[in-house]
Amino acid sequence: MTSRDRRQLVVLLVLAAVAFGITVTLTTPWQWLPGGELPPVDPTAGLEPVQLERISDYRAHVLPIGLVSTLIGLLVAGFLGLTRQGARLVRRLPGAQRWWLQVSVAVVALLLIDRVLTLPFAIRAEQVRHQFGLSTQPWPGWAGDVAKAYAVSVVVLGIVALLIVGLARRLRRWWLPASVLAAALVVAGSFGYPVLVEPLFARFTPMPAGELRTSLVELAASDGVRVDDVLVADASQRTTALNAYVSGFGATRRIVVYDTLLTQASPEEVRLIVAHELGHADSRDVLRGTLIGALGAVGVVASLALILESGRMRRTAGYGGTRDAAVVPAVLALVAFGSLLVSPLQNVISRAVEARADVHALELTRDVDTFVSVQRRLAVANLSSPDPHQLLYVWYATHPTVAQRIALAEGWVGIH
Repeated sequence: MTSRDRRQLVVLLVLAAVAFGITVTLTTPWQWLPGGELPPVDPTAGLEPVQLERISDYRAHVLPIGLVSTLIGLLVAGFLGLTRQGARLVRRLPGAQRWWLQVSVAVVALLLIDRVLTLPFAIRAEQVRHQFGLSTQPWPGWAGDVAKAYAVSVVVLGIVALLIVGLARRLRRWWLPASVLAAALVVAGSFGYPVLVEPLFARFTPMPAGELRTSLVELAASDGVRVDDVLVADASQRTTALNAYVSGFGATRRIVVYDTLLTQASPEEVRLIVAHELGHADSRDVLRGTLIGALGAVGVVASLALILESGRMRRTAGYGGTRDAAVVPAVLALVAFGSLLVSPLQNVISRAVEARADVHALELTRDVDTFVSVQRRLAVANLSSPDPHQLLYVWYATHPTVAQRIALAEGWVGIH
């Protein structure tokens, strides 16, 4: 890479970072409670001691498994991608006659190594979920989901690797078209995820006609959000957890509730949860998140190019250049470590967005008691800690804690 190319890359990275920062700053509701402050948070969230003990027991079993699995995954990615071992492995794989085949085989093999080495921890975590009654899925079904998740990761990361190597083989400044294509893929993925990926892991059916469905459609109409239907996911085939979510945008936007929610929660609680999801739809959170993701993708491509094109990285990882299929282990390693590093920022944004949806639900329903009961029900059903360790909260919490959400409701009452 020439010094001019490097300067161009730095400029691209700076521009992407500035655009990303401005967009995040302007679109993120940093103040969780407009017009007020959260009152002191009760770390127990008002849960019974026996409930807190069960949640603590579950997390004491499952958290170490997840953390060790993450560590193993990072060590594997680092060993293969940040040493010459990964490049040597790729050169021994079949498909060397065609670069695209060699890249594809490399992605399949490297992700398979990671999946095999972390599989014992995934099995143990599933055993714990069965032990605590959180999982209802038979082992063959669980294995099928693991295989499908692996296939999805192969497709996604395979596209990334093919994009980088393919463009590098044709263009010296490959990062320019790659950044545009990466942003476009984020938009396409967000639009297509509900209809291409979600059906792989659940079956969706329209909510049956009745008083509850009518109430939800009327709730959406009163909120000015068009909802043609509310879909029900057959989550009970896999878990006892309760959940609802909104995904997609435009023609693929959908509001989904778990069937477990319909059987375990009261109609008022279901209505409150859907009101939260309507908050996401009303604020166009999926579309805003997609825009942020697209800008982030441009920055990611620029960062990858700066690292992958450096002579030190080539010597360390043992590949001949970005046009070499042996670069794939380094790409996967950088993606793995980068994902971990940006998680705190992603979570800060996500928690603020979720808090805004909570406030929207309170304003739409004016039902504080149900809001509080829903949060406690979700915590007990999903075995979520009301007051997790700060590091876990920073790196893994995409939503406010149960205790924070109840404090948010109390603060909202104080304002109104």
